[in-house]
Amino acid sequence: MSSIWTPGGEHPVEPEREPPPGASDTAGPAAGAPDGEQLEAELAEVQRQLAETPVEVVVANHAVGLFQLAVLHLNQPQPDLDEARLAVDAMGALVEGLGDRLGEQAPALRDALAQLRLGYVQVVRRQGGTAGDTNAGAPDEPGGSEPAGAG
Repeated sequence: MSSIWTPGGEHPVEPEREPPPGASDTAGPAAGAPDGEQLEAELAEVQRQLAETPVEVVVANHAVGLFQLAVLHLNQPQPDLDEARLAVDAMGALVEGLGDRLGEQAPALRDALAQLRLGYVQVVRRQGGTAGDTNAGAPDEPGGSEPAGAG
């Protein structure tokens, strides 16, 4: 069983259902597909579970997704600073905009955001620029690629 990380800790995730033994991919898209009633029941169950999950947990999970997105763009052989910056700023908008409304996840998200901003600045400097550069090779150009609150 796998799990998903949230600032509140690891949460188990149900594995996807395996096709029944002997089922073939060549049987066509309708073979083994659930019927309309079964799909409706599954959708209703997913909606019920989501409605029972505190919204702060769902929002925190989205903030973690933005963190992961920024890290993905920063960890490329040629980091995409503009894309990373957008993800960092989006996470900042959620975490700083909602503050303590994020409940017990708020402190961990603030820490993660601070680390992400620090990592962003380090990547920019490794690229030969300063954190305020839109493009790392042109320190005098107007604009800034530093995420809001970084620096």
